[in-house]
Amino acid sequence: MLQLNYIRENKDEVINRLAVKHFDGRKVIDDVVNLDEVRRSTQKELDAILNEANVLAKQVGELFKAGKKAEAEDLKNKSSALKETSKKLEESLRIVEEAQKSLLVQVPNLPSVKVPKGKTPADNEVVFTHGELPKLADGTKPHWELTTQYDIIDFELGVKLTGAGFPVYKGKGAKLQRALINFFLDNATAAGYNEIQPPTLVNEASGFGTGQLPDKEGQMYHVGIDNLYLIPTAEVPITNIYRDVIVKTEQLPIKNCGYTNCFRREAGSYGKDVRGLNRLHQFDKVEIVQIAHPERSYEVLEEMREYVAGLLKKLELPFRTLKLCGGDMSFASALTYDFEVFSAAQEKWLEVSSVSNFEAFQSNRLKLRFKGSDGKTQLAHTLNGSALALPRIVAALLENNQTNKGIRIPAALVSYTGFDMIN
Repeated sequence: MLQLNYIRENKDEVINRLAVKHFDGRKVIDDVVNLDEVRRSTQKELDAILNEANVLAKQVGELFKAGKKAEAEDLKNKSSALKETSKKLEESLRIVEEAQKSLLVQVPNLPSVKVPKGKTPADNEVVFTHGELPKLADGTKPHWELTTQYDIIDFELGVKLTGAGFPVYKGKGAKLQRALINFFLDNATAAGYNEIQPPTLVNEASGFGTGQLPDKEGQMYHVGIDNLYLIPTAEVPITNIYRDVIVKTEQLPIKNCGYTNCFRREAGSYGKDVRGLNRLHQFDKVEIVQIAHPERSYEVLEEMREYVAGLLKKLELPFRTLKLCGGDMSFASALTYDFEVFSAAQEKWLEVSSVSNFEAFQSNRLKLRFKGSDGKTQLAHTLNGSALALPRIVAALLENNQTNKGIRIPAALVSYTGFDMIN
C-alpha cells in the first residue's frame, strides 16, 4: 500500500508512474488526497475539542473544590456538550479513514524508474541469456508423453482424485520432486537463508499484508467455513512473520527460505499452453524472502537474481532473464525479473521464477519497520523470489535430457535422486 504522505506530496509523480503500469490513477489519487484533507481537518478539529474538554475537566474539579458549585455545573454541561461533539467527530473520522483505505488498497505499487515501458510480455526486456538451446533428435516427445511412457507422473489419476491440475507423482517422478526440493533448500541454506516450514493456510490479514487480498482474491482457494486461504506461494506466510514487528537495523538483511505446496485457481486458463506441468492448481516451490534496508534493496535484488541464475546453471538448463515491463508486472511489485528456461520438445520458453522488489509497499500494509540510526522507525523493504518452482523445471529437465536410453539426470541432482537415468 502506498504511503499517504508520499501521495500527498508527490501527487503528479504518483499518477505518472502508475501510468507505466497502465493504471489510470487520476481519479482515485485525487479522491485519496481530497479525503486526506478532510481527515486531517477533522483530526485537527477533534484534537482541539479534546484538548478544550481536558482543560474544562480540570477547571470543573477546581471549582468544586472551591465550593463554586453553580459555576462548576455550567462548565460541566459545556464539557458534556464537547464530549458529544467529539464522539460525532470520531465517527466521522472513522468513516473517512475507512473510505480512504478502501481506495488505497485498489492502487498498485509504483514501478521503479528502471522498469521498461510496455503493455504485454512481448515488451519485456531480455537482460541475460545463458546456455545453448538443445537440439533434440527427431521423434522427441513433450513431457506429458514422457511422464506416461516412464510412468512417473499420472495426470489422469490426479483428475480422478481431485480434478485437472492436480497430478500424482509416482516412483522416480516422486523421487525427482523430492530431490529438487532438497537441492533447492540445501543451496538456499548454504547461501545464508534460514529455512522456515510455514502453514499452507493463512488468514485474511496475511493475504492482505503481502498484497494478495483483495487484488488476487479470485485466484486463491478459500476455505469459507474457517475464512482461511490456501497459499499461492510461501512468500505470504514467511513475509507475514514480520507483520507488526520492529526489527533491529543490525538484523538486516533478514534472509528466509521455505518449501511449501502452493495453490492457485488459475481461473480462465485453458488450451495447449497449460498442458501437462505447464500450469497447475497445486505445485511445489521453494521460495526465498528477504527483508532489507531501503538503501540496499536493489543491491539485494541483484544478489537474488544471481542466486537464481546459479541454480539454473547447476541444473544445466538454458535460460534467459527478463526485466518485466510496466504492463506485465504484478500489483505489488516495484521491479521484477522473470527467469525462463527453454523447453526443447515444446520449442518455447517457460517461466520458472520471478524475483521482485516490493520496496515499502508490503511493509506499509504489514507495518514492518526497523529503527534507523537516528532512533526513528521507518519501513523496511521486502523482496522475494522463486528458487525454484518445480513443475516447469521438471518439464524442461525431462524434455531437454531425453535420450534413446532414457532421461538423463543432471550431475548436480544425482546425489539427491540416487539414480542418473529415468528408464
